[in-house]
Amino acid sequence: MISDIIAIIRDYWLLLLIGQYPNGPLGGLAATLLLSILAIAFAFPVSIALALARLSKSPFLNWPVTALVYFTRGVPLLMLILWGYFLVPLATGANVPSFLTMLVTLVVYQGAFLSEVVRGGIVALGHGQMEASRALGHSYLGAMRYVILPQALYNVIPSIISVFVATIKDTTLGYVINVPDLTFAASQINNQLLTQPFQVFFILAAVYYVICWSLSRVAIVTERRITRPRRIRP
Repeated sequence: MISDIIAIIRDYWLLLLIGQYPNGPLGGLAATLLLSILAIAFAFPVSIALALARLSKSPFLNWPVTALVYFTRGVPLLMLILWGYFLVPLATGANVPSFLTMLVTLVVYQGAFLSEVVRGGIVALGHGQMEASRALGHSYLGAMRYVILPQALYNVIPSIISVFVATIKDTTLGYVINVPDLTFAASQINNQLLTQPFQVFFILAAVYYVICWSLSRVAIVTERRITRPRRIRP
């Protein structure tokens, strides 16, 4: 079996890495990482906006955003992907690429989850930080921008990395709408070989494991550095 795995990697490593590119769209591991990075990059500002709206005392902001966050977190990601893939073209008449559909869905979905992480980081600081900032002359938004958010976001970096790991694993669901990611490339290889599905998907699982395990270790090390007691110098 090991010899079969080595042979598959030797013969199909390029397909696993970049898919059909340059003869087709970018795919494979490159597409998976690109999709994950873009999803977190766009979900991050969305999550901050949602978290601030959830903390707002205005019911016109708080209630709709709270309902949106709870709804998004309570619905399976696969359902959101299928709704976006089938309903958006049906409603608008536009042909939306599967990669873009998956990206927007991940931004909405992970933005909702990440917003609770950011909100938790802000709440954990307590009211004293905001009161001190306002006493120094900052406006509410100024205090959030220069005092509260930098501390809160620093404290939740490990959780943000964990959400990034979850996003990488969630990209596998793009296979159902033909996103040419790593899972799609592995499926193409399996369709060509037909007789070695275990070896092909073992390679797929191993790649995901290495990536997610590495990022999880980064999250653990980062958490230790953040929670390490600060030494008081004499």
